[in-house]
Amino acid sequence: MYERPKLQSLTPSTTPTQDADGLSPLVIRASNLDLTFQTNDGPVHALKDVNLEVNKGDFVSFIGPSGCGKTTFLRCIAGLETPTSGALSVNGMTPDDARRARAYGYVFQAAGLYPWRTIGGNIRLPLEIMGFSKVEMGERTKRVLNLVDLEGFEKKFPWQLSGGMQQRASIARALAFDADILLMDEPFGALDEIVRDHLNEQLLQLWAQTEKTIAFVTHSIPEAVYLSTKIVVMSPRPGRISDVIESPLPRDRPLSIRDSAEFISIANRVRDGLHAGHGQG
Repeated sequence: MYERPKLQSLTPSTTPTQDADGLSPLVIRASNLDLTFQTNDGPVHALKDVNLEVNKGDFVSFIGPSGCGKTTFLRCIAGLETPTSGALSVNGMTPDDARRARAYGYVFQAAGLYPWRTIGGNIRLPLEIMGFSKVEMGERTKRVLNLVDLEGFEKKFPWQLSGGMQQRASIARALAFDADILLMDEPFGALDEIVRDHLNEQLLQLWAQTEKTIAFVTHSIPEAVYLSTKIVVMSPRPGRISDVIESPLPRDRPLSIRDSAEFISIANRVRDGLHAGHGQG
């Protein structure tokens, strides 16, 4: 039976480490990360030599072709997958310890709502587990329902909502949890463009208000450029980082910024990185 080596922890500390300038805490750090899945058809090399540092308060988008390891890397951060080799630290802990410490909220591609609970009940579930008072659960539920344009749907059941509305409820559930780190796996992919733009704006507002660290998987170049302080471009399997783009855009970004020359220049660099990554595959 194949047995994966234990993942190294970069630091025994339980708090984020400092980066080289001593100013910004490193919240997520990957060093020479590899992951190989063992299947009946042989090994599948999903990630190779991934090196990345995410600072506290960063909004980092991961973009690349399907199957390049974007979601796999996000799951490694969440402690849902165990890399074969290399080192990974989340808030100065191993991913497993960070998961047990409830250091992050996770929004999956599928809504994952419990059909026997109302929308409000689904949103309150993590708050119930964490022991929030009924008053605070009610306040948080109302706030995030308004945020994702689902006010008035608290007492509806998931089957009474469209697929897009269900995914918005899933996003609301993760926002209500209010962890320091928010991991989002293509949460807006199923939504129409108007709602997607609105939620992009609302997510930036939430990020500015809470100073969360956000790791965001997307297939959309405009979405990655609009949302991010850092854009991580990944190549086809085995997933490698072909470019890391530090965005010069201001944090206060109206949707109209997408028509600016600076925005278009960044988008072109992302597109070039994607094309170059295909050449490396």
